[in-house]
Amino acid sequence: MKSLTLVLSGLALSGILIGLPARADSPVVRIRGTIEAVDGASITIKPRLGASVQVKLGETVRVATANAAKISDIQPDSYIGTAATPQPDGTLKALEVAVFAPSMRGTGDGHYPWDLEKENTMTNGAVGALSGTGDRTIRVTYKGGEKTITVPEGVPVVALAPGDVGKIKPGARVVAFTRADAGGVAVAERMVVGENGTVPPM
Repeated sequence: MKSLTLVLSGLALSGILIGLPARADSPVVRIRGTIEAVDGASITIKPRLGASVQVKLGETVRVATANAAKISDIQPDSYIGTAATPQPDGTLKALEVAVFAPSMRGTGDGHYPWDLEKENTMTNGAVGALSGTGDRTIRVTYKGGEKTITVPEGVPVVALAPGDVGKIKPGARVVAFTRADAGGVAVAERMVVGENGTVPPM
């Protein structure tokens, strides 16, 4: 059987569409779970809750890998993303932190709602000052704003790096960023794939 990489390359070269394209006006739905099967340009994901979901890979699907990292990997001027819970004093308490590879700097820049937990947010930006015990309080600056974020002990930290479709394989833990096509099928525009047993926490 051809590898997923070869199948996708062949489809792209022949000009054949991988199903219907995702609708730009449909909302982004994040599907978090484990890849159960890969069949050409279609994968089956078993979510953390509920029944398995079939997801088609978009023609230009972007893949990033996630590997375990440490709080010490967050340095001044690192580019990070963090899902967090708003605090009464206006600061944020991190639920997870992703440290982007330098080549991914600028990904998702900003501060906006997220769906990891109820009423949480995502902040992507550059790290300014670090303070507090073990440098667990950080200031994140993004275009148009700035947030102060505390990273509690035990919060997962991962390193994100560019990947390719060859990383999409059964058993991998993933977060698929999807939009529905005209037929209602989920089409992945972006995927974060855990390596070495890492669970993408975002």
